[in-house]
Amino acid sequence: REYLAFMKKIGNGNNIDEMLKTYIEDVKEIKKDNSEIKAYYIKLDSDIGSCIQKTGLVRYNAFQNVGSDLSFAIALLDRENNGVVLNGLYGSDSSNIYAKPIKNGESTKYQLSEEEKTALEIAEQSKTFIAKHKK
Repeated sequence: REYLAFMKKIGNGNNIDEMLKTYIEDVKEIKKDNSEIKAYYIKLDSDIGSCIQKTGLVRYNAFQNVGSDLSFAIALLDRENNGVVLNGLYGSDSSNIYAKPIKNGESTKYQLSEEEKTALEIAEQSKTFIAKHKK
């Protein structure tokens, strides 16, 4: 009886034994939630790696008879420098857009124009967010 009275006194009128049990259960639940959150952000970080994160744009005049820089080359890359370079050629009679795949910062199948190379360099140098997580 003295022990129970003492425990209630320490617990400001509440049973400290019950308070501790509740606290331990709360801590277990929080640890579980934290594990789920960690697994989610690790997956999210992995998924984001394949999203477009780096861009480079070059505007230029593709033809002498067309004024202004209406043609463009744009590189769109993910974290690993994979993606595409788009080249839009604007002429007075027509406009065309060409797409060239990029793997590890290079086009292995198609030769790149100077404007496309410049757009690719700009994209590769742009900053990307890389999350670091603890194990």
